[in-house]
Amino acid sequence: MWRAKEKNDKTQLSFKYKIYPTREVEEKLIKVMQIEAKVYNALLDVINNARKEGKKITPKDTQNMLKELKIEGKELVYSKALQMVNNQLWSNINALHELKKKGKKVGKLRYKKILKIINYNQSGFKVEGDKLILSKIGEIKVLFHRPLEGEIKGVIIKKSSTGWYAIFQVEVEKKPLEKAGKVVGIDLGVDKLVTTSDGVVIENPKVFDKVERRIKILQKSLSRKKKGSRNYEKVRKKLAKLHEHVKNLMSDYIHKVTSWLVEEYDEIYVEDLDVKDIVEDSESKVLRKHILHSDFSKFVSYLSYKAERAGRRVVKVDPRNTSKTCARCGYVKKDLALADRVFVCPECGWTVDRDYNASLNILRAGSGLPLEPVDRGPLLYIPFSEGVYSKFLGRSRKSPS
Repeated sequence: MWRAKEKNDKTQLSFKYKIYPTREVEEKLIKVMQIEAKVYNALLDVINNARKEGKKITPKDTQNMLKELKIEGKELVYSKALQMVNNQLWSNINALHELKKKGKKVGKLRYKKILKIINYNQSGFKVEGDKLILSKIGEIKVLFHRPLEGEIKGVIIKKSSTGWYAIFQVEVEKKPLEKAGKVVGIDLGVDKLVTTSDGVVIENPKVFDKVERRIKILQKSLSRKKKGSRNYEKVRKKLAKLHEHVKNLMSDYIHKVTSWLVEEYDEIYVEDLDVKDIVEDSESKVLRKHILHSDFSKFVSYLSYKAERAGRRVVKVDPRNTSKTCARCGYVKKDLALADRVFVCPECGWTVDRDYNASLNILRAGSGLPLEPVDRGPLLYIPFSEGVYSKFLGRSRKSPS
């Protein structure tokens, strides 16, 4: 579940469920995805040709062309789903344009053999019990492992290497929590996933590290198989399931941590990080791997939509010098290296955990509070095992190893 859009006293969320299409329905789904790809490619051709000729073309122009496109089997695809293909194409074009504006090197959009989603927006679907009924496709069994809340506004059918999923886009009422009377600054990191200005440290489980050896073995095995063979597909599916397991485990952990933060604090201040730039600027391959698998962007996204629904605030602050500034006296230690895990201020002599120091600076940058004397107390360290099975409360304070 993650944040979508806000609408007054309501907000839009997405709920993801596993679905089990019959063989006949699965064939229809794949056929529709292949036809969608042909539509996508045809519209991309139109856009490329128009630009070569110096003609202006808009999303509305390509949408109006959908009825005229002569593509075999187009009648098998629900009309709204075809419109969403056009929207997806322009979304991809705009994303490339934004990257180019930021000075990034971008190529051209590639043609698709198959689109891995079918997007039913506003209409063409119905839920009856544990069944999802899709226009022009049929009935599909859904595993509702948790209640589906709110009014359904759309359904996205997604194909992944581990199966089929339905993502329900719903509109729900906001559920404001009682005021907690507390604000917090949080520092996200690789060694410690979260360090708060209250002195709470939450372990980064580095889940990928625990299965990396197994992944390398499977990758090596896959490279030795003939592409397209039965054995190749067996290993490929094993590898895909392992990657998805890692992703799901980290997502579940982030859900628990962000839910706790939203329950505990009225305002949460966090650095406005550009993860792509951080990864590109890092010279260490190991560090790049850990940053990517720590899912900082997902963390902030989950935190934001939960805070919005609960009537809390998430404020992003400028990340410059949050680690290098002394939270006690304000001195900026410009020669602080990434390997320095303890901050020692040459001006006032304050010695403190680097990430805790950063969290205090983030709190002050977000709240606008002036510098005040702070004392280093023992940090409350919460390991992964406790974080998964608890709500992070009732722990005795101890310094992290």
